[in-house]
Amino acid sequence: MDDRNSIRITAQDLKLSTLIFGLLAIIVTIPLHFVFERDLFRISFLSITLASAIFWGIVSTIFINGYWDLYYRYFYPSWIRPLAPLSFLLYSSFGFGMWWLTSLQSLPAILTYAFLGGLQGMLEHALAIHGLRILEKVPLLQDLKSGPVLLFSFFEYAFYWSLIGWIALGISKLL
Repeated sequence: MDDRNSIRITAQDLKLSTLIFGLLAIIVTIPLHFVFERDLFRISFLSITLASAIFWGIVSTIFINGYWDLYYRYFYPSWIRPLAPLSFLLYSSFGFGMWWLTSLQSLPAILTYAFLGGLQGMLEHALAIHGLRILEKVPLLQDLKSGPVLLFSFFEYAFYWSLIGWIALGISKLL
């Protein structure tokens, strides 16, 4: 038996990871809220879209190639692996859509954007759990329940999208 198939994430591991990503999301998002002002955010659609494309193109490629044997091979066909860099197309659209939805609100821009990012992560993971059946197919995840995984994904993606906010702020300052 492959040692990778015997690795399991426990409910306790998931709780700790949720706490860590929750803290990371707070640490990254709160300062961004104060430096990426609403007026600048409202005109930063190009920066948000580019930052989303850059971040997710790189992260998706690293994750899919780095964790193929441990995770992705259980639910993706092998032909998808070399296409990982193309995820920038999908996620740049998500970034633009979340920027647009955030711009329609009178709520604090970055907090709204990070919240929408968390919701996007939950939706993505709900599709993976119920559509791709990752909790059944991936040995690493077989001991987990969907609710805690969805909660984890909210904080994980709020963190990721806040990092994208920082990248977008940098791009905005350069443009």
